[in-house]
Amino acid sequence: MSEYETLRVERQGPALVIHLNRPERRNAVSLKMMAEIIAVVAAAEEDAQARTLILYGGAEYFSAGADLTEAVKIKTATDGTRYFNQWHALNAALEHSSKPVIAAIEGFCMTGGLELALAADLRVAGEGSSFAITSARIGTVAGAGGTQRLPRVVGPSNALDMLFAAEPIDGTEALRIGLINRLIARGEALATALKLAELYATRAPLSLAFVKRAVHRGMQMDLASAIEFETFLVTTVYGTKDKLEGITAFLEKRRPSFTGE
Repeated sequence: MSEYETLRVERQGPALVIHLNRPERRNAVSLKMMAEIIAVVAAAEEDAQARTLILYGGAEYFSAGADLTEAVKIKTATDGTRYFNQWHALNAALEHSSKPVIAAIEGFCMTGGLELALAADLRVAGEGSSFAITSARIGTVAGAGGTQRLPRVVGPSNALDMLFAAEPIDGTEALRIGLINRLIARGEALATALKLAELYATRAPLSLAFVKRAVHRGMQMDLASAIEFETFLVTTVYGTKDKLEGITAFLEKRRPSFTGE
């Protein structure tokens, strides 16, 4: 894989694993890291072998948050808009990717790191992990989608509880409120994400891409509009080769061979 300054990217089976790789800053998300993740996601769109993207910070921590040595330089609204537009571009790249995106989390996942993880489609975490958005401690407001994605994932009341307190919650509580999808043994987050990637690789790529689009876009619509959008997507997918292959394989009692067409 191509070399990056802030990432290590490797293929493991059908997964493309994006290792956050700034140990000297505890994987603080810098502007360079944002740009590099965006580049990896864009390249993955053209890579039919990369069926799932996994964000992984390592065995000790996911990310300490935004790189405050950059954030502290924001002095004006113009500077802030420019800076947070980069965050929004990063999160949009993950949400708009046609591939499932999994955040595999060990250790702490704080503020900007959690905002990054919230842009993934699902989150799996090892025992001992912890989660927080600590902006209120330093007199700021979460600006990388934390006030918007968090309540959509855990509900407004749970989100406000986290945002007001600005204190970490553990993996058990994160699982209870729906912040993470799975809580597994410490050290097993990446292995669990890889198993999910293996499962997803047996499904039709277009089905997963359309499901992802239906959920993310549908959440922004009223129910009637979302159902209409869903109908458009399902009628579109009915004209694909993979739909014919899937139904034929089911009737013939064999495993389907999907091509993404």
